[in-house]
Amino acid sequence: MRILLIEDDQMIGESVAESLKDSGYAVDWVKDGDSGLSAIGCQHYDLLLLDLGLPRKDGIDVLRSVRQQKKSLPVIILTARDAVEDRIAGLDTGADDYLVKPFALGELSARIRAVLRRQSSSSGPHLTNGVISLDPVTREACLVGATPLRLSAREFALLQALLVRPGAILSRGELEEKIYAWGDEVESNAIEFFIHSLRKKFGSDIIKNVRGLGWMVAKVS
Repeated sequence: MRILLIEDDQMIGESVAESLKDSGYAVDWVKDGDSGLSAIGCQHYDLLLLDLGLPRKDGIDVLRSVRQQKKSLPVIILTARDAVEDRIAGLDTGADDYLVKPFALGELSARIRAVLRRQSSSSGPHLTNGVISLDPVTREACLVGATPLRLSAREFALLQALLVRPGAILSRGELEEKIYAWGDEVESNAIEFFIHSLRKKFGSDIIKNVRGLGWMVAKVS
């Protein structure tokens, strides 16, 4: 999953970005509203974390611009503005959730998982295609009825990207976008390496290669 963080506070931005990267998300961080809109215009994101008190363009204006472009991008507002009218304005403008600073990083992670579940219409906390199940909280995966195994951050990110859309073929570029943020070094065979690692843990058939197109997990009825 790839997240855009728009936050001008250096300490908060560093803490949030580092925490989310440790949880297996690819995070791009910008520090003003205009840069945020530029990033959204040229990159697909699965979630936006948005401060309100931003330089160059206020967070509410950023949110309004996103929604006017008919973007379905999930948005969680992170702000020190705790007045009821500010919460109402944020939610009415199109935010999916509103979290007041200071907040616990664990709570932010839980809210991200909840918003992403709603976005994917998942009925439970785990992602599954009926064969393999992934727990976003513990970052463990298991075959049905088997013992869960802990995944690395990027193994988790890759399997999560595939399980969000079982049956869909994701290309190398699409998978790289899900697991690498700006500035991350991407080795030429990285995707194959992580897929090989997951197959060693869960079986060679768990991720299927569609020659010339990409990879997928089967959609089991």
